[in-house]
Amino acid sequence: MKLVNPVATVIFGCLFSALTSAAPTAKEATAFLAAAEQQLAEFSEENSRAAWIAANFINFDSQYLLSKIEGRASLLQAQLAKQAAQFDVVQLPADERRKLNFLKQGITLPVPDDKKLADELATITSELQANYGTGKYCPEKGDCMSLVEMEVAMAKERDPERLLDLWRGWRKVAPPMKPNYRREVEIANAGAKDLGYDDVGAMWRSGYDASPTEFAASADVQWQRVEPLYEALHCHVRAKLSEFYGADVVPLDEKIPAHVLGNMWAQQWGNIFDLVAPAAADPGYDLDELIEKKGMTELDMVETAEQFFVSLGLEPMPETFWKRSLFTKPRDREVVCHASAWNLDNKDDLRIKMCIQKNADDFITIHHELGHNYYQRAYKDQPPLFQGSANDGFHEALGDTVALSITPDYLVKIGLLDAAPGVDKDIGQLLSQALDKVAFIPFGLLVDKWRWQVFSGELGPDEYNSGWWKLREQYQGIQAPVKRTEANFDPGAKYHIPGNTPYMRYFLAHLQQFQFHKSLCETVGYEGPLHRCTIYENKAAGKRLQAMMEMGKSRPWPDAMHALTGQRELDAGALLEYFAPLHAWLDKQNKGRQCGW
Repeated sequence: MKLVNPVATVIFGCLFSALTSAAPTAKEATAFLAAAEQQLAEFSEENSRAAWIAANFINFDSQYLLSKIEGRASLLQAQLAKQAAQFDVVQLPADERRKLNFLKQGITLPVPDDKKLADELATITSELQANYGTGKYCPEKGDCMSLVEMEVAMAKERDPERLLDLWRGWRKVAPPMKPNYRREVEIANAGAKDLGYDDVGAMWRSGYDASPTEFAASADVQWQRVEPLYEALHCHVRAKLSEFYGADVVPLDEKIPAHVLGNMWAQQWGNIFDLVAPAAADPGYDLDELIEKKGMTELDMVETAEQFFVSLGLEPMPETFWKRSLFTKPRDREVVCHASAWNLDNKDDLRIKMCIQKNADDFITIHHELGHNYYQRAYKDQPPLFQGSANDGFHEALGDTVALSITPDYLVKIGLLDAAPGVDKDIGQLLSQALDKVAFIPFGLLVDKWRWQVFSGELGPDEYNSGWWKLREQYQGIQAPVKRTEANFDPGAKYHIPGNTPYMRYFLAHLQQFQFHKSLCETVGYEGPLHRCTIYENKAAGKRLQAMMEMGKSRPWPDAMHALTGQRELDAGALLEYFAPLHAWLDKQNKGRQCGW
């Protein structure tokens, strides 16, 4: 079969058009954008379907095909971005100028306008993701373990030596990635410079309707507001872990060892709730037990999450969602189990892909992933370049906003819980949430701070690992449980590094979700404590949410924020209000303790 490359045709046509006049014109810019959007829409579906196959059938051929398609996609994006830059000085309507900016800023890893480099970068990215997706730990005694199995074990294991073995075991998957990652940074930085950016990190920070410097400063300001709450939580957790494991494992005057926090990356601490919460702070129920008692299947969990959105007046998922999604890990092949939401045709081919475990974490994660799907469907009628969230944090915040409504009252309404616990159980509920949401915030900030330093050259390859742990110690008060050197590549043990997924979206989402939640609770007329509000079954909240989602990224994100919340800036105030009762309780617990690190 002969394949015609339509990409080259449209690129040449646009290039020729732009260069036929002495200076680019507004008419040429309009024609360029129309052609670019058509090509991007067509190529997006082809790329998405190849990526779906590569993630669900990990083998040599699927990775080969994906690398070829992504190489063409990278080259297309690089060429379109360079063409877009020709119109920087042309006076255009605001929507066209916005589209041109997206063409320049919307590439995660830009590549120089060179097919050889585009192919090399595509091969590297494919290999990195495959290395992560097929990674296993094979101890000297016992069977090999997948990451999913290791995560389950770390959540429940309380033997510090076994935890350390798991922690070290998974990180053996990362060192082989380092040469590829180093080369990936070199190629992508060259591509960013071709587009007029200092480096890839500066390009990423330019995508937030502010300068790179302004955006970074804004993020730091919000972190500084949250930091006292985090430090109070850290102090209490360290003290309780030291009581349980002993000061030889968790010293009271040092940073917390990363392997004892119940999570492979120590990014969320909810799995150690039983170790750090006093008996009187029992939240009154165990969602894991409720799911088991109800006999919920993986499909039941997805249907329950869908019903939440339907209760807000939104349409059910299409039939193809149920036929084409991946809900459980296949027995006959390797897949990327990391939970994700997909819209393969930018219309209605919506799917989620995850290896669902019947537990509370995945019950919440499913709500989160469906939030992505509902957002994707809401903006499907926007032009291709406006199909996306107001900023990438909005997409992540959407599902988490829904998850904040997974309150005891919600669990009663859906038949999982017989009766909601009284207000005396609120501290337990808030502590459980803070161990995940508040504990995550500094990690959400430092992952990209590390990459910004790598992309800028502040951290060279001989400092990748030391720089990683310096940030983890500074922001999280977490330390490696054993000596690490540059022979290790611990950042590579986190999916989003080899997966090339910018991480600031998660930091933003952990603040934005509380802004969204507070606004929606005000919409439904709720007047009680913010942490007890659920918007389940409220059509007014759904209508307001849908109106914001339909905007896509057609307007600057402060406009979308204002449409939903009445505010135009990122504001940690709603999060602090939500956790205010817990903060007061933590301060009482920490009296007489040595806090900080």
